[in-house]
Amino acid sequence: MQLSVKLRGLCGFVFFTTECAKLATEENTERNRFFSIAQHVIFDFHENNFLSSIKQLAGQTFWYGASSIFGRFLNYLLTPLLATIFASADYGKITTLFAIAAFLNIIYTYGMETAYFRFSSKQSEADVYNTGLSSLLLTTTLLTAVLWALSPQLAAFLELPGHPEYVHWVIAIVALDTLAVLPFSKLRFSGRPRKFAFIKILNILVNIGLILFFLVVCKNADPGSLFYGWYNANIGLGYVILANLAASALTLLLLAGEWRAFRFRINRPFWKELMLYSWPLIIVGFGGMVNEMIDRFMILKLYPGTSEEAYSQSGIYGANYKLAVLIVLFIQAFRLGAEPFFFKQSTQEQAPRLYARVMKFFVIACCCCFLGVVLFLDIWKYFMGRTHPEYWTGLHVVPILLLAKLFLGVYYNLSVWYKLTNRNLTGAWITLGGAALTMLINFLLIPVLGYLACAIATFVCYGFMMVISYRLGQRYYPVPYAWRKLTAYVVVSVLLFGVHQLGGWLYEPHWFRHLLGLLLGGAFLLLVARVERKELALLPMVGRYFK
Repeated sequence: MQLSVKLRGLCGFVFFTTECAKLATEENTERNRFFSIAQHVIFDFHENNFLSSIKQLAGQTFWYGASSIFGRFLNYLLTPLLATIFASADYGKITTLFAIAAFLNIIYTYGMETAYFRFSSKQSEADVYNTGLSSLLLTTTLLTAVLWALSPQLAAFLELPGHPEYVHWVIAIVALDTLAVLPFSKLRFSGRPRKFAFIKILNILVNIGLILFFLVVCKNADPGSLFYGWYNANIGLGYVILANLAASALTLLLLAGEWRAFRFRINRPFWKELMLYSWPLIIVGFGGMVNEMIDRFMILKLYPGTSEEAYSQSGIYGANYKLAVLIVLFIQAFRLGAEPFFFKQSTQEQAPRLYARVMKFFVIACCCCFLGVVLFLDIWKYFMGRTHPEYWTGLHVVPILLLAKLFLGVYYNLSVWYKLTNRNLTGAWITLGGAALTMLINFLLIPVLGYLACAIATFVCYGFMMVISYRLGQRYYPVPYAWRKLTAYVVVSVLLFGVHQLGGWLYEPHWFRHLLGLLLGGAFLLLVARVERKELALLPMVGRYFK
């Protein structure tokens, strides 16, 4: 009788999933209009222009993605090592210190990267570069001096009074990374993704190499060996920070060519124009970091336990947060290629339709990343190591975080409207609204739910920002997004995850879970191939398989 009830539940899920798939394949008016146009012209100009634009974006995203995904994935492989070496409390301290770095990075750079792309597309790139980098050089020097003097107080706030040097090193990392921001932007704007990728990957390799050297080789060296005595136990987890500091210093050296092109020069009227454009982006970036990182500090201050227990909660959450890495890496790679691409395409009459096409394929890729993680969670969990199984207790937050990151990626795509219409202040208000939601939910729920509250707050925050940005964007810069189809893809992905969970509950062996995951993932790909067949046929390389 019980088995019969379970089977009926599984059939219900399958039926519901099928109905959602039908929704995705419906021939609505928007799709008919698009394919009618596509038979004659693409976006009312030559088909080659559209295809070359997509090819350019895909090519640059590949190189930026190669550096980001390869480098970040290598860095991600440190998670099992660090989770083996450090207990969850110490790992929580590492994540909290790097959360501090993320906040400081927003203050240090104050939106100058986006301002550089915006103004370089309208006037002399050299003038924008020189003025922007001169401004960053002055403010970085000033901020570093102030924060260095306040480092004992910052260490006490973080409940690390015995290690003010950790704060010193984090401040130095932020300063060096800030001075590399516009040189990296110059590489992106001038279309040099290979050099960009090389430096980024080398940065990660140096970082990983130094961590392995000190925490594995030197720490475990036998007495009398060459590296015995190189490891200092008083530094401990500080070696993770020092490795990042060395990698950041090397990165700045490798950008010497871009620094040679720099001339210290501040055109005061133009600098004011830059700041007028970029200052709302400080709020956008700071609010974004509140949404991303404030939960680490709120756990430390609100969790009903000792500071070590709170750091343990933060460590478990931080380790599971990294399982959202596939979507995060794809979003980052996409943003690196898309931001200059969107600004350059903004002068084209049919740019909104191009943005809509890009959004659709972006959502499909994010759904594939979502399924690639949640359908095989029992494999991904081993990337958190085996020595401290308490990390595995947080796996239930991973699907929530993955959906939250998908919403964030959609929001990044939507945000093009306020950047192109010079309504950055509106974007700042949206981000502040999301930050307020994040802080409110965490404040109310962390004492009750612990780190689960952080995942819920992240999901609600990015969902809110996505919806509000879409509604306002359609008012000020209409883009014909196929939102019904995009929603259907996301809903189908979630339902397939539900079917997988139900199937695993009915029949528990790992081989069955893995086989079911492969089947459900393949079903989603077949759905996309069927629904998007005509559009896929227009793309280079893969198009011939769909004609």
